[in-house]
Amino acid sequence: MMTDQLEDLLDRAIAARAPLLDERHQAACRLFAGFAEGCPQLAIDLYATTAVLHNYASPPAEGLPLVEMALRVLRDRLPWLSGVVLKTRHADTPEGQAGGLIDGGRASRRVREHGVWYAVDLTLNRDASLYLDTRGLRAWLINRMRGLSVLNTFAYTGSLGVAAMAGGARRVVQLDLSRRFLTMAKDSYTLNGMPIVKADFLTGDFWPLASRLKRAGERFDCVILDPPIFAATGNGVVDLASNYARLINKLRPLVASGGRLVAINNALFLSGAAYMEILESVCQDGYVRIAERIDAPEDCAGYPHTRVGAPVSDPAPFNHATKIAVLEVRHKC
Repeated sequence: MMTDQLEDLLDRAIAARAPLLDERHQAACRLFAGFAEGCPQLAIDLYATTAVLHNYASPPAEGLPLVEMALRVLRDRLPWLSGVVLKTRHADTPEGQAGGLIDGGRASRRVREHGVWYAVDLTLNRDASLYLDTRGLRAWLINRMRGLSVLNTFAYTGSLGVAAMAGGARRVVQLDLSRRFLTMAKDSYTLNGMPIVKADFLTGDFWPLASRLKRAGERFDCVILDPPIFAATGNGVVDLASNYARLINKLRPLVASGGRLVAINNALFLSGAAYMEILESVCQDGYVRIAERIDAPEDCAGYPHTRVGAPVSDPAPFNHATKIAVLEVRHKC
């Protein structure tokens, strides 16, 4: 892509997101969804006063002219930015993938969304510690979880559980393999004045921890399943394309009868139709039904007048590669 073409695409993208840019510069959004908006080698996220540039080019050097153009546009159009972070997806080292500041003096440490604070560490790892494509799900949790119990598996930095807490959930259990990630969840609790119950932060492998909760007779009104695309431990394999149904069935006993299981699948090359087939296979016994879908926000999916070309894999009936379905689970007795 020519850099002058990118400038035009960025101007259109930034203009489309003007309603999301709050006066206090506390919000987070995807400023440029390159895969959908005409430049798959680049994506730009905004976290409060910090822009995060994702260089997806392979080899990475081919994306550097695009990064330089994006930096010039951001400096001119958003002069209030305090910092710009560059992440290189195909870097040779984890440090290169996690990225670092390339402009400005500091990176934002928190963002505010739907009235809730979330702690962020924009160079925590390859991701930026808060997934923007699940913003609609966080709103759903805020609006639906009052008085309910919630289990957030593969919690990462716990944002979905934080949203449930903000919505008045009576109990939220956060489960993740990484203690470092769950420490960030606790930071978000502190930002919002939420009580931290240490027993409700479970660090360890999903497979034995889920079994332990089942043996203890635990059941939750809502269970969230948001696994990585692929992960393997000595206890089991997570593969969103080939064994997602097994993950759902592993969690079904932990859902109270009549409760909800939020099933998230963000495998880019898994079509929406293929994902629906997986979900429908789970529903065949008559004790699970698909209650609703939750769309990704338009800043992540692209707007009708900013989208360019077709997606890598058709997400329909979902609107984005991050496909979110809410399942209702019942039990025989």
